[in-house]
Amino acid sequence: MHLKGKTALVTGSTSGIGLGIAKALAAEGANLIINGFGDDDAIETERAGLEKLSGGKADYDGADLTKPDEIGEMFARADQNFGGVDILVNNAGTQFVSPIEDFPVAKWDLILALNLSSAFHTIRHAVPGMRKKGWGRIIGTASAHSLVASPFKSAYVAAKHGLAGLTKTVALEVAEAGITANCISPGYVWTPLVEGQIPDTMKARNMTREQVINDVLLAGQPTKQFVTVEQVAALAVFLTREEAANITGANLSVDGGWTAA
Repeated sequence: MHLKGKTALVTGSTSGIGLGIAKALAAEGANLIINGFGDDDAIETERAGLEKLSGGKADYDGADLTKPDEIGEMFARADQNFGGVDILVNNAGTQFVSPIEDFPVAKWDLILALNLSSAFHTIRHAVPGMRKKGWGRIIGTASAHSLVASPFKSAYVAAKHGLAGLTKTVALEVAEAGITANCISPGYVWTPLVEGQIPDTMKARNMTREQVINDVLLAGQPTKQFVTVEQVAALAVFLTREEAANITGANLSVDGGWTAA
């Protein structure tokens, strides 16, 4: 329980990778602020479960991360209720698949706002408090697409490359303040986000569901296995440990060998 007394804010944590990371941090004793959209009853069940797991406190904050003012208000509440954020996990994201000439401008704007700009806003709010405490951990859920590209994902690839660059820059700026900033870049993890993009990919590539899974999603992962949420969450927990104090500015791949090729 090495995170007892620390508070973690995990964006996009009502399901999928974010929820997995929240649970792993709670298991180490951290207080949690979860954020995202979903069914109210399901979110409350998860929130209560996090408190039971950590023995601490867990809040849900429904801030819309595409709106900078709401991000600022979320951090004001975190300051009031928890005395600030010690661990920031920028996990919120969305995806859309389309050829560039048909890519809806509104989808481009949404993906850049949620997958990249929101991380800029959360980091700028989190860093002052971390500096005062002389300790902080900033973790971004990037993607193998922060390192390589795939067709029909222009906005997502651009945003994830941007998140990796933002993280490196922040790492240099806070290097002497006891704060680390790193990205975790998973390959394909079986989550609602990945499952949800299958129909669009079927249409874009004129493939069956099975072909998309085997010939697109897992084609680039030499292990031919989906990454698990638990594997990503375990790495996030390690990055909060003292043993990881000199890991900063890194982009850590968990992708079954995808980006080794």
